[in-house]
Amino acid sequence: MSYQVLARKWRPKTFAQLVGQEHVIKALANAFASERLHHAYLLTGTRGVGKTTIARIMAKALNCETGITSEPCGVCSACTQIDSGRFVDLLEIDAASNTGIDNIREVLDNAQYAPTAGRFKVYIIDEVHMLSKSAFNAMLKTLEEPPSHVKFILATTDPQKVPITVLSRCLQFSLRQMTPQQVTGHLNNVLQAEQIEYEALALNLIGHAASGSMRDGLSLLDQAIAYGAGKVEEAGVRAMLGAVDQSYLFELLTALIQKDGPALLKTADAIAERGLSYEAALHELASLLQQIALVQAVPNALADDLPLREQIIAIAQALTPEDTQLYYQIALHGRRDLPLAPDEYAGFTMTILRMLAFAPSDAGYVVPVNPSATAAPQQSVAASQVQTAVTPVAPLQAIPPVQATSGLQESVAKDDDTPPWRQDDVTVATRPAAPQTSPVQVPVTPAQADTPSVPASSAPAVFNGDWRALVVHLKLGQAGMLAQHAELLGYDDIQFRLKVEEEYRSVATRDYQEKLRLALSEHFGRNITLSVQIGEVQTETPADIHYREKQERQDQAVAAINADPFVQTLVKECGASIAIDSIKPI
Repeated sequence: MSYQVLARKWRPKTFAQLVGQEHVIKALANAFASERLHHAYLLTGTRGVGKTTIARIMAKALNCETGITSEPCGVCSACTQIDSGRFVDLLEIDAASNTGIDNIREVLDNAQYAPTAGRFKVYIIDEVHMLSKSAFNAMLKTLEEPPSHVKFILATTDPQKVPITVLSRCLQFSLRQMTPQQVTGHLNNVLQAEQIEYEALALNLIGHAASGSMRDGLSLLDQAIAYGAGKVEEAGVRAMLGAVDQSYLFELLTALIQKDGPALLKTADAIAERGLSYEAALHELASLLQQIALVQAVPNALADDLPLREQIIAIAQALTPEDTQLYYQIALHGRRDLPLAPDEYAGFTMTILRMLAFAPSDAGYVVPVNPSATAAPQQSVAASQVQTAVTPVAPLQAIPPVQATSGLQESVAKDDDTPPWRQDDVTVATRPAAPQTSPVQVPVTPAQADTPSVPASSAPAVFNGDWRALVVHLKLGQAGMLAQHAELLGYDDIQFRLKVEEEYRSVATRDYQEKLRLALSEHFGRNITLSVQIGEVQTETPADIHYREKQERQDQAVAAINADPFVQTLVKECGASIAIDSIKPI
């Protein structure tokens, strides 16, 4: 006897055997039990969620010899023939290969004849959205008022392409994607019935890799059984899927916390030595960071039986929420840009080195992580022991003039191409969901016990009132998000007074103010007091100035192209046109 793949062997035969579609099963079962039958049904959902399977069960429920029922017997001639695909009154049509009006007319012409063996003639039209417009128009009347012995069951993965005139004539059911837990649970039952040895973590990997499709999960399980020579083991499944052992991810995050560049590269090399996929590594790293962020926001969110729960909690305590969000964003961008890198190794290493380069400099926690770690991470450097060394800085008047092509980049609010990690340049925080309207003034003073004092410099810098030049010169990092969008209200020897627009309130928090205050204190060689108001800005901020200058350069570039004699000749004699959006200033 030939081998039957698991996806076909374990296809549900009744509503009770279906997994993960309880909302659809309940509605259909109640309808068949009470014989409240509609003439046309539309099943929508992604691949592998049970559209065709449910359609066939519906055909059995309509034609079972025991009567119209929500529980077809499965043993009568109608049920067995439907299961084997030989029932004469069940017609399955693939609309992807029968898209024309002639194919639909043939179906409609045959619909008028009574069923041969069953109670109803059932038409299952798969991928119905592939039909042509004329084919849809031809079937509208029959679909709305078919003969009493005809039932239409339409299935599609893209209901948006189905005309509204067809949708309005059908009873529509939207099938959900399977959760990884549902896929894993079903695979567990399958392996127990097949008497195949397996490891629970291997099934978890397959459950996530299935991406919501039970059919994909069973196909991957078939592949894993073959790969493991009759066994389903975690190591084999990871190698098959190109997945990364989670221990590497914890080592990577620990190296980031400790700012250990060699350890980061060692982790990347270890992944390469095992022949694992760097794309999968970034995917799982982003997934792990999402779990860490979840723990930081809702400490009890992780399941108690999660194998790596203690390690995740330990890392969550060692990272700040801001660091977690930054690393998550960089991981997503790194995975997206991986095809553009010279090779996967280069793309992966550049991504983790970017995390290292743009990590906040004041992270003070180190946590040794191992599989048995249960204790909270220890603080490696007490804040009160931090010493700030100040290098004498030349007076600000000696700073060369800021050129239009300086490192200052465009604001995210005015140029959507700026990556999130460009925090040494102009960066705009997202607008708060519910901004307050009343002005708020939050003074930050240096007289705090845990704030490192700044020793006086032998050559203190002098401020000449040019706030933008000072901001560019300081290279402020995260504090630049506040400084770039702040208006200088006034200053004296030991105090700076700033104002920030309401929409940038989120970058005027105490954390950002303190980082900016420390940067100013270090630059001027004395403790600086900083106060920030929230309100309407009257003059241009550094970000506004840069945007204006960039726009001026863009206008000049466009004007230069338009005035170029060669370009004018092309436009006049060849009918060419200038793509304005493609012009970029040098």
